[in-house]
Amino acid sequence: MREFLHNCKRVLRVARKPGKAEYIQVSKITSLGILLVGLIGFVIMIIGHFLGVA
Repeated sequence: MREFLHNCKRVLRVARKPGKAEYIQVSKITSLGILLVGLIGFVIMIIGHFLGVA
């Protein structure tokens, strides 16, 4: 338990808040990933519709 607390303190000492530019970049990448997954699902649904599966 003592080692775990020591490791937690060490991580918190090294951790920092992201800057505005880094936050915006992460938001763009996350949004692009969500959009890509949604687009793939939509394409699969359309293909299934044309094949008469769904």
